[in-house]
Amino acid sequence: MSIPLLDLTPEIRVVGTAHVSKKSIELVQDQISEFKPDLVAVELCSSRLSSLQNPTALDDEDLLSIIKDGRSGMILLQSALASQQRRMGIEHGEKPGAELLRAIDIAQENEIPVELIDRDIVTTLKRAWKNMGLLEKFRVLNALLWEDDDEDAEDIESLLEDSDMLTKVLEEARDVAPKAGSVLIDERDSYMANRLSMLSERGRILAVVGAGHLAGIERSWSSSQNSDPVAVISELDRTPRSARWPRVLVGLIPVILIGFLGWMWYEGDLEGIGDTLGYWMVANAALAGVGVALAGGHPISILVGAVASPFTSLNPALAAGWFAGYTQYKMQKPTGLDAKEFLVVEDVRSLWGNRVGRILLVTAFGNLGSSLGAWLAGAAILGSVLG
Repeated sequence: MSIPLLDLTPEIRVVGTAHVSKKSIELVQDQISEFKPDLVAVELCSSRLSSLQNPTALDDEDLLSIIKDGRSGMILLQSALASQQRRMGIEHGEKPGAELLRAIDIAQENEIPVELIDRDIVTTLKRAWKNMGLLEKFRVLNALLWEDDDEDAEDIESLLEDSDMLTKVLEEARDVAPKAGSVLIDERDSYMANRLSMLSERGRILAVVGAGHLAGIERSWSSSQNSDPVAVISELDRTPRSARWPRVLVGLIPVILIGFLGWMWYEGDLEGIGDTLGYWMVANAALAGVGVALAGGHPISILVGAVASPFTSLNPALAAGWFAGYTQYKMQKPTGLDAKEFLVVEDVRSLWGNRVGRILLVTAFGNLGSSLGAWLAGAAILGSVLG
């Protein structure tokens, strides 16, 4: 087997690893001893490093802040990604990222500086999610959470031995979600190549990255020599802004509703006012309640989500799912064990059986139901006025 090494210059070497391979740990140890770097760079960001060093960090995470900050969807996606990696690592006796931690440990033991060269995982996920269309998002979640993931053992062993197999896996991921693949693979290759270019004046550098990134880093390295790496990094670190039009439309809903009611009052159409308010209350309450119920929410959480929805839909700064999620938290408070179990959920169905997962589901489904209710009510009101 050829050793997955890439010498960008005589002073900069990149070693490719399989993140769940025991042989990769030995390779990293050998390369640090042989290459004698002045600096060790690893394919990590501070968030991923903290997660590897403290896999129970969610125990200390304030669940209320997750709900209020609107991070429930992001946490669910990160959990799904982490679950896939953990299963691979457990099956082959090595935790994902063990070779990256070993590289850091050896560097620290020998007083060699360490640099994290990957982009922050939250920024990467936000950019990937923003780039994807609705169909692509469904395909990604389907691949992560619902598809049967029983891999053939022989193929997995080949994956751990052959860096070309790792490249193939990345390309297959790109087939599932081309736009997300560009962010998850190409952008990160460019990011790491430009980070290495920025660090090039600090002597001999040994970079430890997933072997599937070697070809992309090599391509990006050539272009990084003809551009300003600081500017490239700054652009790749930019978090995409949410589109304004959904917020504008949501903000227009109460204005339009109040306008209709005012017009009906002016026309003396008291019956129309009653019908309009009825559409609004019933559609919002019913769909928000259904959403919370589908998430397995406590009966009181369902009631709170349903009651809150007609009013929160009038205020873009509020969301029915927040109230339902908070109530769910109060009615079925998660324990430290719930948080630990949440970190090792193996499929989306397991989220319903975990108190942390259920709070996040209640929040997300409650907000989705409330939004659908507002749009359906708005359409019904508009239809009655035009009719």
